Amino acid sequence: MPMEGRVDIPVGSHQVIHGDVGGVPDEGTIVFVHGSGSSRHSPRNQHVAEILQDAGFETVLLDLLTADEEERDRRTLEHRFDIDLLAGRVLLTMAWLLDRGDDRPIGLFGASTGAAAALRAAASEPDRIGAVVSRGGRPDLAEEVLSDVGAPTLLIVGSSDSEVLQLNRRAVDGLSEESSLQIVEGAGHLFEEPGKLDRVAQLAADWFQEHLGPRH
Repeated sequence: MPMEGRVDIPVGSHQVIHGDVGGVPDEGTIVFVHGSGSSRHSPRNQHVAEILQDAGFETVLLDLLTADEEERDRRTLEHRFDIDLLAGRVLLTMAWLLDRGDDRPIGLFGASTGAAAALRAAASEPDRIGAVVSRGGRPDLAEEVLSDVGAPTLLIVGSSDSEVLQLNRRAVDGLSEESSLQIVEGAGHLFEEPGKLDRVAQLAADWFQEHLGPRH
């Protein structure tokens, strides 16, 4: 059954992470994996999620850290680049989806460092992840597992985000044959320019519809 609103996902003894679930899962479920220092309240990811919901997907926007970890990270920055920890939280979210009786295909939408966590999770669960989309991602932080990512992966980078663009050009060669690099002309790292984030959302929706597709 589709769910709406905030959910708590167990990640350890008396510890939870929070997620916001929305949309109707006709085409599948998309789990958002945000970048360092961000949260499920990211206006960019919320905007993309709304467009994906309009396209028939359920979305799960996550806080990847517990409240205690979030507080510690604000002081020390120790968790936001812990890609293994973040990927583990994605895997626990997938387990939570399965426990609620959800066997629909799952897509991952990763941004910045969150894209590395999404790719690590996809490499760990090749049978559960149907597709991955990266927005301004850091696939270099998952370089050693790129060849294990069997899910079709779309890397979206702004043409003005030169350093990240170079990292993604190198990474796409290590991914599956179905993977692709899409450059959004005139966009920077955050896709703040008029219309650019809408372009990202449409590219993501098209990719997920092609590679997840409706269940019959």
